[in-house]
Amino acid sequence: MSDLHLANSDNPVIDERIRGFPPGHQPLPLAAIGEQGWKPYDGAMALPLISLDQAAFAGNVAEMLAYVNDHAVAIAPHAKTPMSTALSAALLAAGAWGSTVADIRQAAVLLAAGQRRLILANEVGGPAAARRLAAMLAGDPDAEIHLFVDSLALLEALRAAWSERDDLPALGLLVEFGTGRAGLRSADGAGTMLEAILAAETANFRLSGIATYEGAAATADASETLQRIEGLMAMTAAFLPLVRARVGDSRPLIVTAGGSVYFDLVVKGLEAAVAADPDCRLVLRSGAIFFHDHGTYERGIAGLDAREGFRIGGQVRSASSGFKPALRLWAEVLSLPEAGLAICGMGLRDVAMDQGLPRPLALYRDGAPAQVDLGEASVLRLNDQHAFVALPEGVVLQVGDVIEFGISHPCTCIDRHAIIYNLAPDHTVTGAFLTSFG
Repeated sequence: MSDLHLANSDNPVIDERIRGFPPGHQPLPLAAIGEQGWKPYDGAMALPLISLDQAAFAGNVAEMLAYVNDHAVAIAPHAKTPMSTALSAALLAAGAWGSTVADIRQAAVLLAAGQRRLILANEVGGPAAARRLAAMLAGDPDAEIHLFVDSLALLEALRAAWSERDDLPALGLLVEFGTGRAGLRSADGAGTMLEAILAAETANFRLSGIATYEGAAATADASETLQRIEGLMAMTAAFLPLVRARVGDSRPLIVTAGGSVYFDLVVKGLEAAVAADPDCRLVLRSGAIFFHDHGTYERGIAGLDAREGFRIGGQVRSASSGFKPALRLWAEVLSLPEAGLAICGMGLRDVAMDQGLPRPLALYRDGAPAQVDLGEASVLRLNDQHAFVALPEGVVLQVGDVIEFGISHPCTCIDRHAIIYNLAPDHTVTGAFLTSFG
């Protein structure tokens, strides 16, 4: 069996240690996987596996880029959703301003892949973390990193790390506002943070803007969520002219916010303040929107439509129609132990359940689509290796059938997989994307 070096090669050799790869098949370079003509239900591929609908993904990219271009904002898609350097690069090629990461390790992965502009959308820790960040960036003068800061302790840790060496690129510091998670809670606190950053500035250690994350403001009450997000955006917008007054007119600044559910409220709340500052750019960080799902983002996009938030060219468009779920989980029926119950070979090790269980979508039998309507079939529960699927009356399955499932919350599903298989509209595998979740 060949050695795998998934993190160290653009074209590693893949074998049956990776989900989906046919057992007993000769190991293949990654680039050759799309030449085999495999399909997830063909009987050769090992199940379970995760796939990406290439047409749906391309449509989602076109839809979101049309939105940001229409509103004259930029986007740095959050790479934590797929943690695939190839997919992140595809978004950059489509017009993304940069990429977003959640931690230092993710930043290292994207930098090693040649991506130069990153937003590290998180507090990173204390002195040890600051030294790790510095060590990762050492000798990389072209890297452009913008980092969230909400405490004097982190600022001092970063200042000390940057003062200890002379081989570091410029670090952009973003004053973070927040509610429900990290971030400064008041304009006074942000003012103190701003002055401390300005006092610590050097040629390669400077304030670069303001950051926030509105998704953490969400509650079970839609009206309360709206009020909390509007308040956070108002506080962020009001702070921008104060920052500009302190740094002068010549410095480029960014204001960044925006996940995949409430990005319209971010644009509504911040675009006027940013437009009034000719040297400032509004950067969204939506990432899961490009993958969508059959659960949490399906509900979130329905909420976007309910508030008529998806507007292009001044016209309201249906985001629910425009964005398509692009991810699927494929699993076999292993057992039919009693009437109305199927046990499938997919469990907690393979699919997310933190924001909804997977949804049965379609059935395949003997290597082809089956004329069986799954109707109201549903996943009751998961254990380590099994999904318990409730079958409606009249739905008859066979052991060995393959079920195509939609997933909920791509961010906690893809991380279980080392490879995402790219599918053409006829379900043929046309390639595969490595992931780098560690």
